[in-house]
Amino acid sequence: MAMALSLAALSIPAQASLFGGDDEARRAILDLRQRLEQSQNATRALIEQNAKTQNQSQSQAIEQLRGALLDLQGQIERLKSDLAQSLGAQERLARDLTELQLRQKDVLISVEDRLRRFEPVATTIDGKEVMVDPSEKSEFEKAMAFFRQADFPTAQTALSSFVLRYDSSAYVPSALFWLGNAQYAIKAYKESMDNFQRLLNMAPKHPRAAEAMLAISNVQIELKDMAAARKTLEDLIAAYPEAETASTARERLGRLR
Repeated sequence: MAMALSLAALSIPAQASLFGGDDEARRAILDLRQRLEQSQNATRALIEQNAKTQNQSQSQAIEQLRGALLDLQGQIERLKSDLAQSLGAQERLARDLTELQLRQKDVLISVEDRLRRFEPVATTIDGKEVMVDPSEKSEFEKAMAFFRQADFPTAQTALSSFVLRYDSSAYVPSALFWLGNAQYAIKAYKESMDNFQRLLNMAPKHPRAAEAMLAISNVQIELKDMAAARKTLEDLIAAYPEAETASTARERLGRLR
């Protein structure tokens, strides 16, 4: 625009000199001004058109950019949501794993405790150290507790049950001896004599074998079978001459004669 005005200013004197008068010069100036205004208007229109075009392009670009930003924001929000869910799932998995490990530990401890209850334990029976099941030892001790309390009926039941349940136990010979004594105490003489005899048949060298024979003679005396009692006492002295019970047997044998 500045260049157009300069050209116009330079062309006025030249045209004025050509037309040779004020009127012509004035008309030339008016014509030139008109053309200048037209040129300015055309230039302004072109500039406005360009600006409008640029504004439209910029608006479209801005709208496209805004749409892209909104889409990106949506993706970010979805990723944040997925991440939060993933973290929550990981936390739940971690809690579940911890709980499972604790439960596994409790189960292992419980299993080990139960296994220990069934592991054989060392104990001394009739002067010999043997391995027995904990439950076996416990049942025998319970039965003997009844005997020591002079609860002979309950002791008989408990000892009979023990012999049936643990028929191969190292406690069986002792259980038979005390079972026979419990039955003798409640005057179940036949059963008493049978169990003393079972002990002798099973373990003739048992520490209480001589006592079992003496007990059999006592039962026979109670049953008024003196001949059988004398025979039992004689067998006792012959089988166990060094036993303390043999001295008792000799005394009784002397009285029975």
